[in-house]
Amino acid sequence: MTSAPVPAHAPDPSSASVAAIAPPRSLAPDVARGLMLALIAMANVSWYLWRSSETVGGTPHIPADGPLDSIAQAVMTIAVDHRAMPLFAFLFGYGMVQFYRSRIDRGLAPGAVRVMMRRRHWAMLLLGALHAALLFYGDILGVYAVSALVLVWWFFGRRSRTLRIWVIVLAAVMTLFALFSLLSGLVLAYFAPAEVTAEMAATDMGTGFVRPVAYDTPYLVSVLYRLGLWAVSLPFAALMGAPLPILLGWLAARRRILDEPWRHVRLLRRAAVIGIAIGWLGGLPEALAILGVYDLPAAAPWMLTGLTSLTGIACGIGYAALFGLLALRLEGRGPVADAPRPDPSADRDLSPAERAYGVPREEIAPDRSRDLGVLERTLAAVGQRSLTFYLCQSLLLAPLMASWGLGLGGTLSTAPALAIAFAVWLVSLPIAAWMGARGMRGPAEKLLRRMTYGKIDPAPATR
Repeated sequence: MTSAPVPAHAPDPSSASVAAIAPPRSLAPDVARGLMLALIAMANVSWYLWRSSETVGGTPHIPADGPLDSIAQAVMTIAVDHRAMPLFAFLFGYGMVQFYRSRIDRGLAPGAVRVMMRRRHWAMLLLGALHAALLFYGDILGVYAVSALVLVWWFFGRRSRTLRIWVIVLAAVMTLFALFSLLSGLVLAYFAPAEVTAEMAATDMGTGFVRPVAYDTPYLVSVLYRLGLWAVSLPFAALMGAPLPILLGWLAARRRILDEPWRHVRLLRRAAVIGIAIGWLGGLPEALAILGVYDLPAAAPWMLTGLTSLTGIACGIGYAALFGLLALRLEGRGPVADAPRPDPSADRDLSPAERAYGVPREEIAPDRSRDLGVLERTLAAVGQRSLTFYLCQSLLLAPLMASWGLGLGGTLSTAPALAIAFAVWLVSLPIAAWMGARGMRGPAEKLLRRMTYGKIDPAPATR
């Protein structure tokens, strides 16, 4: 395939020395993805607990068996539920820009890269459907694939100012939804006729009924159930929940905030402190209800869901910033002068390809003051194979929990289930370290490449 002129920001890909002179990129994006998978495993495991179709408030948790379960559910509500998925979406969006930029740097035409991205997202949608049908109906690959197909078509080459406007619009819509949910719950609790609230309280409005359907039925039957559940929830999640963190990921990647965290230390610190504080405070009201400090209205157990979802996006961004600072410390790199704030009009006269590429790479990076240790290499190895180990979690958890496997989901409560989920993530660490030491891509990453890139990707043989 012939190449076209690359964006003005990009280094000349015809130069053989481009790779040689490029400073080693930060491990921050990979470390963040590796740690993210621990949160994903713990966030997902509650959906495998089919022993009860009841849910606690608007959370995915089953009724607690004791104080330990209640404490675990409260911690999950504050720190993980509705927080891990926005982190995943943010890093997915960040990775889209990294993917685009790396192919431009290798000499591919912008149009060819856009075609590759489109094929990649269709392939992800197919993988997501298979993942949902065979193992886990809460699959998010398909959600992010549909969202990416729409967002790339509409926004990928737009000005950063346009992206920021749409971030504000989406955040405003989610804020209005959160306020509407809160006000609706209060109105139902204090002003609705008693017979109406009694009827609503007697109606199960939770989603816990899907767990027995998905995991306490014969396997072949459950395949159809899981696929149907996934398909029904896909449009709403793809067009409402995912776009905001994905767009934020694009904006961060255009500035190379995680690729060059040493130039954005002050921004990362602010984002970590403010984002996590907002997220944890936003999850506190529902956590207090779980702990029995007060009771949510029986007619409106969903009234806090909008609040936890909205603040969860801030928390996810905060986690990404925190993981970036952690990677910077693990690498032993010191901060340098902060990058200047972007000029809102800087990309006005750029082509769409140049806007999508973002700012040029800094040719000089601070030296590492220490050799990479086992911990940072292992976390980065997991993050570099995040698709493989995301699917691997389902490959282990589904047979452990489903009735057609060991059936643990029919007996376990929240706390031991979380311990198993964390253990599943721990299992991935030595496997990823072994693969990383040998320069092996993950099998899911290999499959995705074969489904999307074909012979037009001049990428090196190992990641």
